[in-house]
Amino acid sequence: METAYNFEGQTDEDRTVYVKAVDVADLPLQVQEEAGELKQLFAVHNAQGEQLALVAGRAMAFDLARQNDYAPVTLQ
Repeated sequence: METAYNFEGQTDEDRTVYVKAVDVADLPLQVQEEAGELKQLFAVHNAQGEQLALVAGRAMAFDLARQNDYAPVTLQ
């Protein structure tokens, strides 16, 4: 599963991103095909709700956020 990560343009004032589980079945067909056997992916969103990334695992989502100097928070 490869999705481009675009953290450009985020302000330094809001360095919090939100990680939430997403069922693959609820995603567009093209993303479902890319996900292969995975049943769930993890989306990383900014405070305005814009999706910044979609990755295969929760730990990967947190690592990605931290590598880009963001503080990840889990949404349930």
